[in-house]
Amino acid sequence: MKKKIACLAFSLAIFGGFAPRMFAQESLLDLVKDTIPQTEYIKNAFKSTRIINGQSIEMLGAGSLDFRILHRFGPINGGPSQLFGLDQSTIRFSFDYAPFNDLLVGFGRSSIKKEYDGSVKYRLIQQSKGARQMPLSVVLVAGVTCETLPFPDQTISNYFTSRLAFFQQVLLGSKLNDDFSVQLSPTLVHRNLVDLKSDPHDIYALGFGGRIRVTNRISFTFDWFHPFNGMKSGLNYDPIAVGFDIETGGHVFQVHLSNSNGMNEKAFITETYNNWLKGGIQLGFNISRMFQL
Repeated sequence: MKKKIACLAFSLAIFGGFAPRMFAQESLLDLVKDTIPQTEYIKNAFKSTRIINGQSIEMLGAGSLDFRILHRFGPINGGPSQLFGLDQSTIRFSFDYAPFNDLLVGFGRSSIKKEYDGSVKYRLIQQSKGARQMPLSVVLVAGVTCETLPFPDQTISNYFTSRLAFFQQVLLGSKLNDDFSVQLSPTLVHRNLVDLKSDPHDIYALGFGGRIRVTNRISFTFDWFHPFNGMKSGLNYDPIAVGFDIETGGHVFQVHLSNSNGMNEKAFITETYNNWLKGGIQLGFNISRMFQL
């Protein structure tokens, strides 16, 4: 009996000596884990995947579908007879689906020129802080548009490829803080068919946009594109748009003013004929509705 009591006392003494060390060691490991810097990826630089006219660096989560309706009234310089543009309207609707977090595939239809468009958007680099510090996001976008109106001259040979135009973009954006985000969008638009031989097939443009937070659910947004080589067959102005994003649950509602009638890249970069300074301003709105598939 004495031997058993002695063994028990010896065991308790050993355990009592090691246990504090074991628990202390685990606590130190926990402290070390807490001090290891983690990578935090920056999100919500913009409220939606488009600033107003142009694409934004924002992406969708995997399995998300964005159904979007874009609407433009006519220019306000139409005067009272056109109810300052409210008697006229153009529309574009689109579906954007994200099979993966960094990939977005889009399809759209515009009432202007009865155009269909498709695009692919890939996030190459995402802005982050912490262990991996990256000051900006880099997103690549490529797309195609197809005009389906009848060819104006049926007496000549017309080709399907003449209906096509293409665009490529590199989006460089940064969320500077919770209140302010900026973006640059170098863009190339290629048109297979042009009006005159003197018109360039390739149009180079630079876009600039941003977002300023007003409240948690309302932001002021703007974007502007400058084509560096215009079309000699027509007067093309820089597309400029300003507006507000209003987040309402699963919807993002954008109300804005713009001088561009078209709502895909080929249309608003190469076919903006309204002069903002002469009242060629159109009231418009975009509605974005998210679905999780």
